[in-house]
Amino acid sequence: MKKYKVYAKRYLVCFILGPLFMILESCGEFILPYINANIINVGAATGDIPYILKSGLWMLLIAIGMLATGVLGANFAIRGSSHLAADLRQDIFDRIQKFSFANIDAFSTGSLITRITNDITQIQNFTQTLLRGVFRSPVMLLGALVMSFALNPQLALVIFLVVPLLGTAIYLIIRAASPRYSRMQEQLDILNTDISETITNERVIKSFVREDNEKEKFALINDKLMDKSLSALKLMILLQPISTAAINITTLAVVWFAGRQIMVGSMELGTLTAFITYLTQILMSLNMLAMIILQGSRAAASDRRITQVLQAKIDLTDDGAARPDKMIAKGDIEFRNVSFRYFKENTEWVLEHINLKINAGEMVGVIGSTGSGKSTLVSLIPRLYDVDEGQVLVDGTDVRDLSLYHLRESVSAVLQKNTLFSGTISENLRWGNEEASEEEMMRAAEVAHADAFIRSFPDGYETELGQGGVNLSGGQKQRLCIARALLKNPKILILDDSTSAVDTATEAGIRHAFKTRLDGVTKIVIAQRITSVIDADQIIVLDNGRVAGCGRHDELIASCIPYQEIYYSQKEGRETANG
Repeated sequence: MKKYKVYAKRYLVCFILGPLFMILESCGEFILPYINANIINVGAATGDIPYILKSGLWMLLIAIGMLATGVLGANFAIRGSSHLAADLRQDIFDRIQKFSFANIDAFSTGSLITRITNDITQIQNFTQTLLRGVFRSPVMLLGALVMSFALNPQLALVIFLVVPLLGTAIYLIIRAASPRYSRMQEQLDILNTDISETITNERVIKSFVREDNEKEKFALINDKLMDKSLSALKLMILLQPISTAAINITTLAVVWFAGRQIMVGSMELGTLTAFITYLTQILMSLNMLAMIILQGSRAAASDRRITQVLQAKIDLTDDGAARPDKMIAKGDIEFRNVSFRYFKENTEWVLEHINLKINAGEMVGVIGSTGSGKSTLVSLIPRLYDVDEGQVLVDGTDVRDLSLYHLRESVSAVLQKNTLFSGTISENLRWGNEEASEEEMMRAAEVAHADAFIRSFPDGYETELGQGGVNLSGGQKQRLCIARALLKNPKILILDDSTSAVDTATEAGIRHAFKTRLDGVTKIVIAQRITSVIDADQIIVLDNGRVAGCGRHDELIASCIPYQEIYYSQKEGRETANG
């Protein structure tokens, strides 16, 4: 947990004063029984009222001091642990924002949510407990031991018979509980993933009438989490009854031995009262230390999971960029013998030996069967993934030599999954350009053929969208995403099957707008329908991760067999549909 030193230094006052005030509070814990013993042995035995009042006043002052130091110690502990958790949560979130697609693929959504919430909460709780008890418990333990020996060395030997037994029991419990906490957190990942997936896809679930199936699935996952939680927590529950039993047994032993001493006059009643109090403090201190250690074992499991995120190697950086200051001026694109695979241990390539040249300002179509590598191909241009072999060049420069910021600022991509955010339509559009004027926003919407339906809403561009744009149709969401991408004023525009939900007339209007109003912008359109790319300057045909053909529509019809197969199958489908 060395990394937490950085966070502790930021709030050093809390991490120093918190334990300090708790130590001061614990000092009162072993002073009060001694004063109380003297009240019984001296004041009550002799009827010395002034002595009793004086001692009582001291006890009151000490109690008030304990109250003040306890409150201050708890306050600093809470502040320190809360700030640590907030900073840690922010750092993990910032780290996730730097993740490449490959990094994101290594963690499930539910797992990342668990780590940034529940796991950090465990660290926060442990830190708070540590600040309040890590010094208080040992001080109380040692102070009570010293005072018990000072009162009656012979009787104090009883403690040495109980403490090793209690310590051994605590050790065995902690050792057994630690791996169970790890399994519990892993099962919590699975639960959060299922919840996230179910809520996101609630409409699909309802449309297929799968509610009962999802309930059964969730119940199974929830029961597994309950079982793993019980497996871990039931061991923790054993601490309290074991400690209580140790206190009761030791108290009985002390009372038995002390009773004999009182009968022969070698021990006073007040001393016995104080000794029992010190005995309770010793055993409770051990119990508190055990709770800290046990909570620490749970926090250690969470720490390992947090560390996995913080230390995940980010494979896409621009640290080694040779030309980090270069801006994209034109939008020329070239693939030189590019090969790629998602998992480096795989023997099969997703893309293999790709050689392409796309001139600035061209309209390029990419077509091919499902799984041919179309989306992967365009993902390499803004460096959402890095090539395994070969080069991807923009304006003659390897994209790995450009800064990620300048590269991605010049590339707008509308990916397959159209994502909108809670807020107004204008707020969503301005994701492309926060400083965009009303005129610029409306112009982008016009090119995307979104302006008309936006104005049909009572609030127009200030219409509030539900989470993910649930109050819009699929085609409307696609057009808003296109408008958002256009508002960025990119040099390269990538549309990954982004007009699949719009009608053919609207799609034709969007293509025409691209041709007439986006001069100088390199446009790459991935499509399933040949009609979507039929008038492109060049069409790239992918087949099993390789370029099967490249040229205009009439050229490919004459020479490219995979293109012919797609074209005629779609033509037959249209003729069949038309009767």
